[in-house]
Amino acid sequence: MRNFGAVLLLLGVLGFFVASRQLEEAGPVPAEVSLSETLASPAGRWELARYGCGLAAAVGLLLALFPKGR
Repeated sequence: MRNFGAVLLLLGVLGFFVASRQLEEAGPVPAEVSLSETLASPAGRWELARYGCGLAAAVGLLLALFPKGR
């Protein structure tokens, strides 16, 4: 599990930076739109990808630090 955690951490961090770069190029999301309309725009999808990669990196960090649980 430690190796899987390290790989997940690396992919999460790299994905976060790629999604952040793409989000800068996509432009801002309008403020008065619903969640489904936000995800229909490219900027909304990159924002969701950024949060997902951050979550994957956090889980990877936990798996790398605590491979066998408690």
